[in-house]
Amino acid sequence: MPEYKAPLRDMRFVLNEVLDLDGHYAKLGLEEVNSELLNAFLEEGAKFSENELAPLNRSGDEEGCHFEDGVVTTPKGFKEAYAKYVEGGWPAINGDPEFGGQGLPGSASIAISEMTGTANWSWSMYPGLSHGAVATIEEHGTDEQKNAYLPKLTSGEWTGTMCLTEPHCGSDLGILKTKAEPNADGSYSITGTKIFISAGEHDMAENIVHIVLARLPDAPKGTKGISLFIVPKFLTDGSGAVGERNAVACGSIEHKMGIKASATCVMNFDGATGYLIGPENKGLNCMFTFMNFARLGTAIQGVAHAELGFQGGLAYAKERLAMRSLSGPKNPDGPADPIIVHPDVRRMLLTSKAFAEGGRALVYLCAQLGDQVKLARDDAEREQAHDLMALLTPIAKAFVTEVGLEAANHGVQIYGGHGFIREWGMEQNVRDARISTLYEGTTGIQALDLLGRKVMMTQGQALRNFTKIVHKFCEAHADNGELKELIDPVARYNREWGELTQAIAMQAMQNPDYVGAASVDYLMYSGYVTLAYLWARMAAKAQEQLAAGTGDEDFYKAKISTARFYMKRILPRAAGHKGAIEGGLDCLMELDQEHFAF
Repeated sequence: MPEYKAPLRDMRFVLNEVLDLDGHYAKLGLEEVNSELLNAFLEEGAKFSENELAPLNRSGDEEGCHFEDGVVTTPKGFKEAYAKYVEGGWPAINGDPEFGGQGLPGSASIAISEMTGTANWSWSMYPGLSHGAVATIEEHGTDEQKNAYLPKLTSGEWTGTMCLTEPHCGSDLGILKTKAEPNADGSYSITGTKIFISAGEHDMAENIVHIVLARLPDAPKGTKGISLFIVPKFLTDGSGAVGERNAVACGSIEHKMGIKASATCVMNFDGATGYLIGPENKGLNCMFTFMNFARLGTAIQGVAHAELGFQGGLAYAKERLAMRSLSGPKNPDGPADPIIVHPDVRRMLLTSKAFAEGGRALVYLCAQLGDQVKLARDDAEREQAHDLMALLTPIAKAFVTEVGLEAANHGVQIYGGHGFIREWGMEQNVRDARISTLYEGTTGIQALDLLGRKVMMTQGQALRNFTKIVHKFCEAHADNGELKELIDPVARYNREWGELTQAIAMQAMQNPDYVGAASVDYLMYSGYVTLAYLWARMAAKAQEQLAAGTGDEDFYKAKISTARFYMKRILPRAAGHKGAIEGGLDCLMELDQEHFAF
């Protein structure tokens, strides 16, 4: 199993140097939040992740969760690690001080989420969705609901879930069947079955607060007739004390390809007491608060698996001896050369490094935008940040998880046959990574959201808001000869992005199915160009620091070198996606369904 080491230097580079969080926090009026405070958090977060969580990653995978008579028991050590997590105050970092939180913005904890997730993704899922539950209740709950649930959710004494999917419907929530019948006391009786509920039942917290989508009687059909409810495992008197058990129970847990130590539950609501949150029939709108939070969390998973694949692959490639370099021995005193000297191994390592570090920059940028959406003093600034985050979220969720899975696969490939063996941990990384492209909306769903809702429905304005930022960056560095080979391709693809979008729009006017035919390739194209911009931005900052003589030359030179690799060997993939889009719709639809048979 690879020994996880938190990439603190790169985290600090992105947070403090590229994104300038000190200036960012000062602009938001958060004078007490600064890089010194963040660095202290990072150091402690690294210790917890490396020493408490990483050692449980393989054992948790091998043991899995236990299920008996509706009770889920987590693998050995998970419960104890969670108790230390709560004791350390980690769940409360972003919480409202009114409810016991530390009041720090989301960008202050994004690296902590990455570290815990990379060290042990299965474990990180137990507290992970609680933050989404908190955000949903904060934004849409009544004062009574906030007082009843937020203190314990904020502290981590209670955890939260998101209950959407049902046996007959996955992403198509318009056909969900769970019912909510009004009770005389103002509560509701919730009846139905939800599946694929992460951390729906476990032994790590005294209560679990389910955020549930259901239909009121006579509600309109489709997504316009969905309401949102709080359904706790144990009822509460509003003071935080748990009372009688609610009529919600785990019917079973799934036997899965990966994330085996995370309990994925079938949850049965048998007339369970629930409480309406937000307006009637507006539940899906309210749930988007939760879903957008979860999508960004899943993007972190893409970074995590890319980082773990890179770290494991790098350590092995330095030590494993095999063959001689074609240009002459690099280890003449040994029987063979370390495989890191071979160009193809370098290709896989650099690809994983480029995706891990580029994905990190994108996810952290989204977290910074989230701060602005919540805390910016100017309405126009909040709206601009909201629009940019709306555009980038599906790219972060889908593109970063797709390339994170690729990087995890490279980790296996670098090990050769040993990568297929469990003891090295690389095959677990692939199994755990595979779910990331599926839940919180598959890559296809995210692609339709990006192209259909975020781009086409805004007549391209959401995209132009971002491409203008990229254009201004390229203009500002146009005369920088040392960066020309990085800036020129970004500028070229940025222009082409807009042209490609216009071409798709013209085709979609003739046949709306063209959007579906183009969407995934469009999302991947968008992801490659977005990361190209961020790599150019990181290289520009690295060059600036080298010129200033700030030290750490090897780190900054490696940044520029990796950016050069990205532009020359990764960014050209975007052209292939453009070509696929131009391949059109007809070749997808001309074959009759009956002729698909073999």
